[in-house]
Formats: sequence, C-alpha cells, structure tokens
Amino acid sequence: MSAKTLTFEMVTPEKTALSRPAEFVVLPAVDGEMGVLPGHEPFFVQLQPGELRVTVGGEELRFSVSGGFAEVLKDKVAVFVETAEMSSEIDQERARQGLEKARAALSRKGQGTMSLEEADALLKREAARLHVAMMKHRKKRPHEER
Repeated sequence: MSAKTLTFEMVTPEKTALSRPAEFVVLPAVDGEMGVLPGHEPFFVQLQPGELRVTVGGEELRFSVSGGFAEVLKDKVAVFVETAEMSSEIDQERARQGLEKARAALSRKGQGTMSLEEADALLKREAARLHVAMMKHRKKRPHEER
C-alpha cells in the first residue's frame, strides 16, 4: 500500500463486498456525506442508506448501501452495512418499482403489512438504489475529469 492509498473494506452479513486499496472514499453519513483521504484522523460514524463512492486506481466505484457504520483509521476505512450493491448490479426498473412500492406503503401510514418505520426505511433504501443505478449511466462533465 502506497502513501497515497488506504485499505478499504466493506462487509455485509453475507460477505466481504470489497477489499481493495483506495485513493478516496465518500461515506453516506447520517449527518451528510463524508470524504476520507489517506492519513485522515480516526473517527467512527453511523451511515444512512445512500451512495458510497470509492476511488480505486483512478476509477470511481459506486455502491448503494443500507445503514450501518464505518470506522476510519489513519490508513484504513472499514465499512459494515446490511446491504451493498454495486451500481452495475442494480436493475434500474426494479429499483423504480421498489421505490413506488415503498411510497405506496408509506402513504398507507402503517395500515398495511408494513409499519410506518419499515416503510420509511424501505423508501430510503430504494431511493438510494435508484439514485446509484441512474448514476451508472451519467456522463462525467469536463470539470469532473481527473
């Protein structure tokens, strides 16, 4: 591992979703996005459903993750989440249908088979999945090129 990278590990209950040296990590923290570069001060943070981005070998990898937490050390980021899906693995139409299902459940205000809290959590997860799925087709603008 060079001085310009940090060890990145993302773990779900089923597997290690990614374990690679990375140049930059953006975490979907509860208080907003947090960027992490090598040499960052240590911290522990709760994550919300959202987009997690990892720059590996100059390429940005995008994941939809559910809530969890991350531990940041000077040269390592360890992420523990319930689910992690790479943008290329997400079916955009299925994500759109999941979002509509979550909206319908939320509009019933917990009167169906799902509680209000479960419907809200589903809505956040499906919105994150759809966002990440849509981003895989987005072209970089000239000022974003590295």
